[in-house]
Amino acid sequence: MTSQQSHRKDEHVSLAEKFHQPVTDSSFNQVRILHQSLPELGLSDVDTSTVFEGHRLAYPILIEAMTGGSEQTGRLNAQIARLAAATHLPMAVGSQSVALKQPELAPTFSVVRQYNPDGLVIANMGAGHSVADAQAVVEMVAADALQIHINAAQEIIMPEGDREFYWLDQLAAVVAKLDLPVIVKEVGFGMTAKTVQKLMAIGVNNVDLSGRGGTSFAKIENFRRPEKEMAYLDNWGLTTTESLLEMRKLSTRPWIFASGGIKTPLDAIKALALGADAAGMAGEVLHHLITTDYAATEDWLRHWLQGFKQLMLLTGSQTVKDLRKQSMVFSPELESFARQRFISLE
Repeated sequence: MTSQQSHRKDEHVSLAEKFHQPVTDSSFNQVRILHQSLPELGLSDVDTSTVFEGHRLAYPILIEAMTGGSEQTGRLNAQIARLAAATHLPMAVGSQSVALKQPELAPTFSVVRQYNPDGLVIANMGAGHSVADAQAVVEMVAADALQIHINAAQEIIMPEGDREFYWLDQLAAVVAKLDLPVIVKEVGFGMTAKTVQKLMAIGVNNVDLSGRGGTSFAKIENFRRPEKEMAYLDNWGLTTTESLLEMRKLSTRPWIFASGGIKTPLDAIKALALGADAAGMAGEVLHHLITTDYAATEDWLRHWLQGFKQLMLLTGSQTVKDLRKQSMVFSPELESFARQRFISLE
């Protein structure tokens, strides 16, 4: 018999596809990078690699947390693991909290090591779990890092969600005692500079801003409500571009993953130009797996990564760090946000 939590995993995947947004609908459209007519580079000169916590990545691109916890999502995890191995990208599994309650579901997560034995795999659980839980989810997938998601807005809208959110002490304990990198991740509502300062104060060195603009858990959870009465929160939170601008207020920054609305290689280039260290993508990968098949998805992703490298050349960026040197133009809306938040766009 399928449990409520396992059924919810299938619902999330189905509704993520239902609410999938077209490529043209992105907060990254509010940012323009100026073309470089004289890049003085050849494509073979461009180095797309970067280093995260001692791990060399072929590209600064993460296949974000999506699936696991049911038979259907376990199969998707296997496909995502194959994609990650084929393209040498790091990947995160979906929330393993369900497998802590129902150990028989652990294989829907651990399957990733069957298809991706040597790649960088990131475990995932919600905030509020113990150090023992953190160690358990890491061991479940032989993880190289742990992603802890903070999702108060999602839980509030979720019909059966939590209603109490005292997370900092537990987060601090996990960060202090786990012998692996910890990434604290939002789930599509963005982060302010103040939030990141609180996280850094307890020792967090890596954050995933995950702003509004990609998979909307506000829409997904509201759709699951019998009356669907919380649509007024559809646009709650900061976009990914706004969250990245918020990071300019910090004198020191953690390693920053930018996810939420990364659909095209150009979106990822803009995210790194705005200050991210890497970009994360979930919805587009899931969309291609659902609407095509594995082979077509791998072909699409390889072309996507080639497009990323080509755009590095067009911006005159030989290395990923060079993307930070771009000249940009911002929309009036984004410029207004920066002005009201006392953020310099220089």
